[in-house]
Amino acid sequence: MAAPQPIPGNPPILELGDQYYDAVRQADFPRAIPRFLNRRWAERVGLGDVDWEKHFARFEPLPGNLEQPLALRYHGHQFRVYNPEIGDGRGFLFAQVRDDRGRLLDLGTKGSGQTPYSRRADGRLTLKGGVREVLATEMLEALGVNTSKSFALFETGEELWRGDEPSPTRSSVLTRLSHGHIRIGTFQRMAFFDDADAIAKLTGYCLQHLLDEPTGDDVENALRLFDRVCGNTATLAAGYIAAGFVHGVLNSDNINVTGESFDYGPWRFTPEWDEAFTAAYFDETGLYAFGRQPEAIQWDVAQLGGCLALIADGPQLADLLGQWPARFEEALVEKLIMRLGVERRGDAEDRPLVSAMLGALRSRLAGIDRFFFDWRGGRNPSGETYRASEFDELRARLDGRHRPLSHPYWTDPQLCSMLIDEVEAIWAAIADRDDWQPFEAKIAAIRRMGDAMTSDAPA
Repeated sequence: MAAPQPIPGNPPILELGDQYYDAVRQADFPRAIPRFLNRRWAERVGLGDVDWEKHFARFEPLPGNLEQPLALRYHGHQFRVYNPEIGDGRGFLFAQVRDDRGRLLDLGTKGSGQTPYSRRADGRLTLKGGVREVLATEMLEALGVNTSKSFALFETGEELWRGDEPSPTRSSVLTRLSHGHIRIGTFQRMAFFDDADAIAKLTGYCLQHLLDEPTGDDVENALRLFDRVCGNTATLAAGYIAAGFVHGVLNSDNINVTGESFDYGPWRFTPEWDEAFTAAYFDETGLYAFGRQPEAIQWDVAQLGGCLALIADGPQLADLLGQWPARFEEALVEKLIMRLGVERRGDAEDRPLVSAMLGALRSRLAGIDRFFFDWRGGRNPSGETYRASEFDELRARLDGRHRPLSHPYWTDPQLCSMLIDEVEAIWAAIADRDDWQPFEAKIAAIRRMGDAMTSDAPA
């Protein structure tokens, strides 16, 4: 593994200028109790010896990095209603670093205090919200979904009042490690002001610093960026479906150009393959239900296409958008077979296999996590459930595709999952007894599963 690379000179975000962000100050918290420190990723970005409290609870600048945090400006569609009054309202960009692959990464916060975009809110994060985000990111990372990483979670010693939690409730501040915080909503803000030059500048920044792409003229840049975003977001949508994950709030300000999932609020994993399953109690129409997530993400991408039409040819952008469903289907085949843990054999065999998998899952005779655990590596599980005719086609399609599994996780009596009852039990232990052992045990179990997924993945 290569060593992390330093940021030479100023962090690249400063190239954009203050049209894209506001310099802000962090909140002064009464306490700083470490609850989660991601030492694994700290090593990968050259922060293995960091003073965690100093930099990720007090937010003193990292040496040679941003001198002051930046609250990013953006707009966005929220449940399909355009909102020009949003932006980083309880977070900011704290620093930029490079990982051991040379990628530029952002260290951004959640719950770090008020900004010009707080809209009379307190800019804080509940401890339960922080715990839930750590659990979501760890589980998604283990399942191979492109996600932000929870980097540090500190309890901050304040009492918060919330309408959806018993209050007063405990407070926290979270730092996430993300491959860029440029959202579709960032482009929407510039389009709102009809600022083609700003869109062109932002496009160049994303290509050069986030997507490692060469830059040309404005039209070429816009088409190249849109092509990458279409591919990235199609893969993200496929990752959600294969993981059985429901983000809950797929607004255009929650979709970034790298196709990396981030900003977890009312998320859930669906226990069964229920395409109508929703995560947010306020999603009354099921706009962001499990099975509608690809549609929602493509709709957000279409809004980006409208922004880029200020500097590129609309019909060419439309052609790229029209390819999105096919790219999603291709990515879904790849993601489902990857989670099943068998080798790819080309569309002629892989697509019928995926069709058989979906047929079995839609029967709801087995939960999603149980299904993928039992059939991992093309195993032929016994038991009354799997004698049902709904599994006959799957069993036939897997004939000759069995792969031996070496990691002991696959013989564990209990599989690793992250259903809402488990999440609530973890939080109850913290809220009732300040018992962090179930939380820590779950993180260990998730990482064990992730190691098994990686070590027994097809070559």
